[in-house]
Amino acid sequence: MRPSRQLALAGLLVFSLIPSQLCQMHALTQVNKKKTEEQTTESRKQTGLQAGTWKVCIGVNETNFWHIEPLINTMLNAKYTERFQDANVLLTFRLVGIKSQRLEQQLSGQIKEDINSREMELTSGELAVDILALGACENQDRELIRGAHLVSKLGAKFQAEIQNMEAHSGNPLTNYYQLSLALLALCLFNGRYSITSVTYYFTPENKNYYFEDQFSVDTGAMAVLALTCVRRDTQKKMNANTKRKISGYIASLANKIQAEGKQGLLGNIFSTGEAMQALFVSSDYYKNERNCRETLRAVFDNISQGVVYLPIAAAQILPALMGKTYLDVTSPSCGHNPVKFNVSTEKPDTATPTTAPLYILVKYSVQINKTSHTEVTVRKGSVFLDVMKAAQEKNKTLFRFTVEETSWGPFVTSVQGISASSKDRTYWKLLSNGQPLTQGAGSHVVQNGDNLEVRWSKY
Repeated sequence: MRPSRQLALAGLLVFSLIPSQLCQMHALTQVNKKKTEEQTTESRKQTGLQAGTWKVCIGVNETNFWHIEPLINTMLNAKYTERFQDANVLLTFRLVGIKSQRLEQQLSGQIKEDINSREMELTSGELAVDILALGACENQDRELIRGAHLVSKLGAKFQAEIQNMEAHSGNPLTNYYQLSLALLALCLFNGRYSITSVTYYFTPENKNYYFEDQFSVDTGAMAVLALTCVRRDTQKKMNANTKRKISGYIASLANKIQAEGKQGLLGNIFSTGEAMQALFVSSDYYKNERNCRETLRAVFDNISQGVVYLPIAAAQILPALMGKTYLDVTSPSCGHNPVKFNVSTEKPDTATPTTAPLYILVKYSVQINKTSHTEVTVRKGSVFLDVMKAAQEKNKTLFRFTVEETSWGPFVTSVQGISASSKDRTYWKLLSNGQPLTQGAGSHVVQNGDNLEVRWSKY
């Protein structure tokens, strides 16, 4: 549920909708509003949340709903030909209460088909988000979760991650984002997990929260949500010392997330949504109205600039803006919102420009033990991946590469035949003018004179 390791935040979790289809959303009556408020209050009581400490930074109402229309339209108008985005989008639509029966049926069907065909291949994080999406709010898809024993199968994958860490210097099979996501799903759906393992491996000082020397905000945020669920889990017998220890982990991770705040964003735009969720449930950060205003201004600015254009990115930022967190998936308030809106799904004008394309010159290099350089000419508006392709055409020996399609776009898996490895904690770092990309290879637009680099790195 986040960008690939080619982004600064690190990690990987890796349909066609009729354009005229509308997501019909009408204002609720005052009676329904009151009912929703009562359900939310009851949910807070059940989860140990007190009024006044929860969701104090809700960014969307009837007057400013236009800010998030691009997010909803992005998800409605996308062609879901890959399974990776299905679960994230379905989870968000159900969680925030956006009704699109055709979209729900299509995404749900694709998720079920994928589980049936690839169950053994699914990673812990992939199966976890499938369970969250299928099980979000009360719906008939929960029958599949029970009938196919998906939660117990997720428990086995989670245990395999733990065993791999025991055998390989603390390195999971995937990464700590996926591990945290799996723990969250197990906790919400009454799966089996070891409190001893949680307290041992989820310490805030664990190396897996870091990407090189940089704290991974979205990994920390997902861990906060998972640990918060564990702390509230009434089915687990925990002594007071264990609860205090987990509470300490949550507080420490929340502080690390806040320390990554810059100009309203927490990490960057792609990690801010889940970071907001984590801070909603773990700190008083958003009791400060200034913090709330700065975050909302920064998020809305990025949305208006078209930065959040991938369906999975839109799906991850929207719940927090609607005052929801993934902890609401099994609560009575799941899918309820005090207001609903009419949303247009008209596609923007995509007329082809009549002017001839302009070309730019960029420098490109690959650094392993030594550095290979070249210069390539590409069309103006090209992305990093286009430069890699142009360099490969010039010299396949030095600049050949492979990519894997993910929900966040193409992920560079190998260069010169050398593959990235989760086990060895190695990856291909993409840089522009000496700075790591904040978007993927298929999204970062290059400029004339840029110095682009692919560097073999460890984290």
